[in-house]
Amino acid sequence: MVNNEQLKQLHIGEQWVDALNETFERFNIATPAQQASFIGQAAHESGNFKMLVENLNYRAETLMKVWPKRFPTLEFAKQYERDPKKIANSVYANRMGNRDEASGDGFRFRGRGLFQTTGHSGYYHAGQALGEDFVMNPDLVATPKYAALTAGFFWNTHKLNNFADVEDFKGMTKKINGGFIGLEDRIKHIRHALSVLTS
Repeated sequence: MVNNEQLKQLHIGEQWVDALNETFERFNIATPAQQASFIGQAAHESGNFKMLVENLNYRAETLMKVWPKRFPTLEFAKQYERDPKKIANSVYANRMGNRDEASGDGFRFRGRGLFQTTGHSGYYHAGQALGEDFVMNPDLVATPKYAALTAGFFWNTHKLNNFADVEDFKGMTKKINGGFIGLEDRIKHIRHALSVLTS
């Protein structure tokens, strides 16, 4: 169990105490190493538990870097610049269970929660597992309770306790991120959380 005092030392708001404890209990994230890994990864993914909705407010140049195939020219990227709704509907169209660009699914099911649940399929499966209809109420995933529980569901389905047990932070990060973006920062957060949880 984590408490207010521990979260305060990690600069995480007290509104997360119940959400984290419920998640840890439900998904058997039980040891200090497992809990610290979860908190550290979540802290990196969510700007220390503050950003629970994906920010898609990109400049044209950034769009070309992040999605080179979808935004091949500056002229084309400029049509989407700084328009999060249009960007999400384009880049997430016809993927992850979403329908086409015109459906609005891309923006409706943009990343939310501690581990950025994304796409109709992601919301549907997390909702089925947690007994909530996230497809009809996607904003629920941006509340502390469900931001944590959806991350716990992801953690559990990807067997991330096993990575935490052997300190395979690289393998764990690959499962969460698809690559190794922010690996050093993630490890720093995990080590800090571990020192607080075991002191």
